[in-house]
Amino acid sequence: MKNIIDETTLGEVNGFKIVKDQEYGYRHIHPIPSEEELDKIYKEEYYSLEKPDYTKRMSEDVEWWNSTYRDRYDTFEELLPKSKRKILDVGSGPGFFLKHGKDRGWETKGIEPSRQAAKHSRDYLGLDITEEFLSNDNKLSFGKHDLINMSLVLEHIPNPKQMLRIAYDLLDENGLVCIVVPNDFNPFQQALVKACDFKPWWLSPPHHINYFDFESLSKLLVGSGFEVVFKEATFPIDLFLLMGDNYVGNDTVGHECHKRRMSFENNMNKAGLNKIKRELYVKFAELGLGRETVIIGRKI
Repeated sequence: MKNIIDETTLGEVNGFKIVKDQEYGYRHIHPIPSEEELDKIYKEEYYSLEKPDYTKRMSEDVEWWNSTYRDRYDTFEELLPKSKRKILDVGSGPGFFLKHGKDRGWETKGIEPSRQAAKHSRDYLGLDITEEFLSNDNKLSFGKHDLINMSLVLEHIPNPKQMLRIAYDLLDENGLVCIVVPNDFNPFQQALVKACDFKPWWLSPPHHINYFDFESLSKLLVGSGFEVVFKEATFPIDLFLLMGDNYVGNDTVGHECHKRRMSFENNMNKAGLNKIKRELYVKFAELGLGRETVIIGRKI
């Protein structure tokens, strides 16, 4: 990592300094965990310790997840010719996103380091999953694709630009990469720190190495050979904190807030107003709001 600890240091959490990348502006931790430490976290611990109920809750929220995935694939299909329907999902998790694409007629392939998540994808969803980390050493084995999806991946990667360059190499001409990361240091979070005495709870090293917003992720994509063609936010769940529902460290309150968010989005769909909802989330992205940053880049 090229950055030096200097005036860019933004604080310290769990023994890790938070520093700002001087080229692209995203924040990251220092020191970066070793490959051995990361291997242990993501191959053995992530879904068993960090997200023990993740697959169960995804199954319970299937209506909402399918709506979310439908929106994402609709955008992919608007941006790609009809003949281009081959997707590689990097960090494919338990496989629900890929299964949605497969059911729509996409040719799907996933790569997932977690044993539990990869097993669920293969055994229960019948997906083609490689249980590994994507790297320069194994990238050629995956062939070319029309679209590479990385949802909640780049925040965990020691060298995110290198990962985007690997994606670039794996894409066909004019192929797309879709990146979803937490939208950290966003205006609502800053308001909570400044006005409500919140600590920056979104900082969670060593599991999250990098902290992006719309501006820094856009710069990183452009610097990695992509043209940004689409930006969208996800629901700004931080709003609940500003309105007094403190879910930080409280899974019960957090789950209730998530259910209210799902109700909003599901009801907009039922009312035939999904287009309005999506336009709202595009406007949120323009303002730097939303809990997650969704950006699609085209290979140039």
